[in-house]
Amino acid sequence: MVMSFRVSDLQMLLGFVGRSKSGLKHELVTRALQLVQFDCSPEVFKKIKELYETRYAKKSSEAAQPQPQQHRSPEALSIHSAYERGSSVARTSLSTPNIDYPALYGKYLNGLGRLPPKVVKPEVRLVKLPFYTTLDELLKPTELVPQNNEKLQESPCIFALTPRQVELIRNSRELQPGVKSVQVVLRICYTDTSAPQEDQYPPNIAVKVNHSYCSVPGYYPSNKPGVEPKRPCRPINLTHLMYLSAATNRITVTWGNYGKSYSVGLYLVRQMTSAELLQRLKTIGIKHPELCKALVKEKLRLDPDSEIATTGVRVSLICPLVKMRLSVPCRAETCAHLQCFDAVFYLQMNEKKPTWMCPVCDKPAPYDQLIIDGLLSKILTECEDADEIEYLVDGSWCPIRAEKERSCSPQCPILVLGSSDVNGLLPTPNGNGENGKATADVVDLTLDSSSSEEEEEEDEEEDDDDDGPQPKRRCSYEKGLVSAC
Repeated sequence: MVMSFRVSDLQMLLGFVGRSKSGLKHELVTRALQLVQFDCSPEVFKKIKELYETRYAKKSSEAAQPQPQQHRSPEALSIHSAYERGSSVARTSLSTPNIDYPALYGKYLNGLGRLPPKVVKPEVRLVKLPFYTTLDELLKPTELVPQNNEKLQESPCIFALTPRQVELIRNSRELQPGVKSVQVVLRICYTDTSAPQEDQYPPNIAVKVNHSYCSVPGYYPSNKPGVEPKRPCRPINLTHLMYLSAATNRITVTWGNYGKSYSVGLYLVRQMTSAELLQRLKTIGIKHPELCKALVKEKLRLDPDSEIATTGVRVSLICPLVKMRLSVPCRAETCAHLQCFDAVFYLQMNEKKPTWMCPVCDKPAPYDQLIIDGLLSKILTECEDADEIEYLVDGSWCPIRAEKERSCSPQCPILVLGSSDVNGLLPTPNGNGENGKATADVVDLTLDSSSSEEEEEEDEEEDDDDDGPQPKRRCSYEKGLVSAC
């Protein structure tokens, strides 16, 4: 019925359910067919039947005509006759072996979309990924259903891209040789409707696109003994193996059936870089300095239940990630601390290995909760000779500069001895100084002179030669030091 609708009928149907009515006819048809597949409530079916009967009311009422359906298109006849033969064809599972379903209209998602209604899980949602902007939803999350008792299962899906989608892929820039920024990606998650799900691969996963297998991210090696290596579950890029034409593409997901339920979805996305996310954050994520100052006052506000009054809080200007001075001070709005980390390195780190954990408090710091501290950004430009500042209770700040190192280390004390201090036991080599004043000898108590070591060796040799123990000799310096003490 839907395939036989005109543009006006399709627009009325889509407007009835609150969907977009703009676009070319093949886009409207695709949108309407997806509506029938996933969201066909009794009200929607009634509306489709009403539009269909309104269009063909006059033709169907003329029973005397030998060919009452002569004005129907060939596509409408084939689809309508299949519908009248029974609903068994529409309810056939795609995963049934030896059954191939051609794509209808060249854009019809008839692969996993033809699974039984109880299998389709449109309410399963995947979390939004900062580095992927969704352009189109090619296949809503659909459950992988085992067809037998085997541990290894296969679930195929057949679909085709619209001309607009093909054009978007072909005209997109290259992130690196052979990798386009606009991609068709496969995402897999647990079949759980309680909350948006993160990507999660089933055991023994393998993805075949047309006639070639697609590479799936491997495991991170674990350096800790007894800890299993982790696998980064990310969207799987299928673009380089697909037919960028009106031809249909066949995707087969091989997975291990070990009791847990998984759902798969296909999306047309644009992959973002860390530089693009940083620019977006600078555009919409800067927190005004006055708001940051009010937050500082709130942190340092006197607590009547506390016996200790907080007069200030220190904040480092060094990034905890790379131990370098901050350039773009950033933190999550949900973090309780004032310490910031550098947004540039944080985004680059999550581009390589997405964890989105705050390096200061080790709590989740997702991209959509990041803010740039406007007050600390201003401080960084005004305070270039300090690596730490202190916020005061009134919201002001002062730099904390490191104290200059003392010329002498406390671990190496130097004793200055004059001739008067040792009662003449240590005469000065030159007698008087340049100005007629007595000079002083400097003795480092932490160092052993080579002469002392030689004298001790001579003492030991004399002890060996004599029958009885001989008292050890003291050097003049040691005698003088004893007298001084």
